[in-house]
Amino acid sequence: MTGISDWPQATWWRPACRTGAILAPLLTGAILAAFRDSVTDATAVLVLVLWVVAAAATGDRAAGILAAVSGGVWFDFFLTEPYLRLTIHGSDDVEATLLLVLISLAVTEIALWGHRHQQQASRREGYLDGVIGAARAVAEGDTPAPVVIDVVARQITEVLGADDCRYVEGPVDDPRVAVLDHDGVLMRNGHPVDVERVGLPVDEYVAVPVGVGSHVVGHFLVTATGHLTYPTGEQRRIAVLLADQVVAAVQGGAV
Repeated sequence: MTGISDWPQATWWRPACRTGAILAPLLTGAILAAFRDSVTDATAVLVLVLWVVAAAATGDRAAGILAAVSGGVWFDFFLTEPYLRLTIHGSDDVEATLLLVLISLAVTEIALWGHRHQQQASRREGYLDGVIGAARAVAEGDTPAPVVIDVVARQITEVLGADDCRYVEGPVDDPRVAVLDHDGVLMRNGHPVDVERVGLPVDEYVAVPVGVGSHVVGHFLVTATGHLTYPTGEQRRIAVLLADQVVAAVQGGAV
């Protein structure tokens, strides 16, 4: 599964975005200064806020904040009296500068909120595609059980952000292994684990049972020893749902 959260991972992206968030308001303020007699404060503020919107739309909060602060500084420097100095004498100019910074910060948070919801929608679509793909493979009937298991194992690994996942026949027989129940609750030694706070265990396996009701035919063993991962309740329930797709394939043919 891929989503919009994958593309900003290049090492150059964040520094370039943050540098642009600082320089764009600077250049804009310098250009507006050449027309300060014909440009109102309101117009200048709106133009500078556009750069904040652009920076915040990348999903990087630091870039949005830098653009907001840079916009306020250069608005003061170029467009308020005394010009070319970081001081403000007029109360109207003070108000305009403060409004520019406050509006820019608010715009940053709104843009980030929208960006997060877009990412969540993209992830949900990817999870749903994975479940549908596994269900289709089982429904077609001619897909070998090992192929279905391999596909589901890879999807569970991705959904949980784990390092590895493999299928084991039979029920979980090691009491030290944490088990995901059908509600997506992780149980360890008879106690629920707050996964979203402490993450998946890094010292033991996590088991995702495969079965119908109390009849367990096997389980997926998930390892997350390389790094801490904090899958949400939704992600854990998706992992359980994916594992459920394997029941028919395992019961219908030898693994």
